Amino acid sequence: TVLMCRGKAMRDFKGPDCRFVNFKKGEAVYVYYKLIGKSTELWAGSVGSDFGYFPKDLLEINHNYSNEELELPTDVSLLSFF
Repeated sequence: TVLMCRGKAMRDFKGPDCRFVNFKKGEAVYVYYKLIGKSTELWAGSVGSDFGYFPKDLLEINHNYSNEELELPTDVSLLSFF
């Protein structure tokens, strides 16, 4: 797994289930995957020791670690969140 970028949470987020990572405004979020397909608004990453999905629009990118992007097909069941 390659760390793609780091960002700062622009507001609090509480996911609907355990597949999502929760964070508070201002926390550092590390991005490992950007989902492709029908749900390009979800990324996967970590906050502290927690890992999960979150809406990409809640993140302000402040450092890119890799120019190589790892894209994963979106799980259709995640779309029910949006």
